[in-house]
Amino acid sequence: MTIDVVGLNSGDPDPVESPCIRLCTLDDDDVCIGCFRSMAEICAWGTASNNERQQILIACELRQATSRQRA
Repeated sequence: MTIDVVGLNSGDPDPVESPCIRLCTLDDDDVCIGCFRSMAEICAWGTASNNERQQILIACELRQATSRQRA
């Protein structure tokens, strides 16, 4: 059995890996400054399907790109 950083995996044989880089700090919008997941996404990750995890990763990439444009 594989254990995800945030909880139990989704049961998929090859689960999408967590984007966690162990820089867990939330900004004012409750988004992690390390992996760019929202608190809700972090909590949902452990039981999310691979499709749901891929959608979360896409949202993270968009947040990260937006964050870079502001800097």
